[in-house]
Amino acid sequence: MITPLITRRRAQSKRLIWSLIAAAFIAAGCGDNSDGTPDPATNPDVATEISVAAASDLRPAFSELGKLFTNATGTSVTFSFGSSGQLREQIMNGAPFDLFASANSAYVDEVIAGGRGRSETKANYALGRIVLWSADDTKLPSNIQDLAAAPYRRIAIANPQHAPYGLAAKQALMKAGIYEQIDSRIVYGENISGTFQIAKSGNADAGIIALSLAIADGSAYTLIPSELHEPLQQTLVVTSGDARGNAAAAFATFINSEIGRKVMIRYGFILPGENRER
Repeated sequence: MITPLITRRRAQSKRLIWSLIAAAFIAAGCGDNSDGTPDPATNPDVATEISVAAASDLRPAFSELGKLFTNATGTSVTFSFGSSGQLREQIMNGAPFDLFASANSAYVDEVIAGGRGRSETKANYALGRIVLWSADDTKLPSNIQDLAAAPYRRIAIANPQHAPYGLAAKQALMKAGIYEQIDSRIVYGENISGTFQIAKSGNADAGIIALSLAIADGSAYTLIPSELHEPLQQTLVVTSGDARGNAAAAFATFINSEIGRKVMIRYGFILPGENRER
């Protein structure tokens, strides 16, 4: 009795995802059935694999979404996670990614301006948040001003020159009025995942990391008020054409689907259409 139920639910999930893909194909003007639904077995416009350049804060959520998408469609998704600025540079230098999911809008705009992104596919997909985090043997700061206290000899943030989460951390420290006081104690990660590892390893007493990473770790955190930094408006754009670009557009649509939104919300992201403070 259990197996047919599971099979039926999987079939329903596949139908939902393929309906999303159909919508993406219709928007691109390339449906092949009378109802616009692409046939993955016969349609050459459906790629069997795509490559996604994604900001490091997305690792937990996108890894899960990639598996769900592949299970439902047969299109495999390979991710390259890193700082948005460094991924932007790779794309501008010809890296063969099919989708760029940045932690801010500015880098997506630069990719589009450089002729490497399809402007009609640009979309906001999430709003990110930053949190205070510390390893188990260090007291968790109760607010950002606590970082100025003596116990926090080293404080990890992502490199603000190319990591949007690092820039948000610096903005928050400056607005809180403690940046100059702790500047000499700051250690920088190349991206937000690297920053989390610095703090987790004990090489920093505290860190300012992405909410999504703290949730994935299952550890305690202190949310930093959003008014202390510019919004982390996370934006994506398709960066290839033809079959791979169409499949990338379908994955982008899937992120904002009912299934995708549940996953993203679980990792702490605020999604398009939401207006709430956690």
